[in-house]
Amino acid sequence: MNNNNNIVAMEILKQLGGNKFLAMTGAKQLTYDNNSLNMKLPKNMSKSNYLRITLNSMDTYDLRFYKVTGGKLNIKTFETSPIINKDIKVLNGIYCDQLQEIFTEVTGMYTSL
Repeated sequence: MNNNNNIVAMEILKQLGGNKFLAMTGAKQLTYDNNSLNMKLPKNMSKSNYLRITLNSMDTYDLRFYKVTGGKLNIKTFETSPIINKDIKVLNGIYCDQLQEIFTEVTGMYTSL
């Protein structure tokens, strides 16, 4: 994540707590686009396994905690189950200083010591 296209994603990660956030939560598979950061979450109390944080036009963040299931191959029939995205919690208009607190409220995971 070190090029000019990821400035927003790097800032979001910094506001979450940076490397301390990653170490404390176990979040991985970080991806980004021009205005958002996506990550895979470990098991948590919300049952979400992904989080997408998007910078919106109001200069606040939209958070989408969601669960992705399916896509598994049945070895007997060689059919793949459909991939299902289910929103667990969607929050809009979140300020940067609220990111860590809301993450902890939703997931039950602390972002720092």
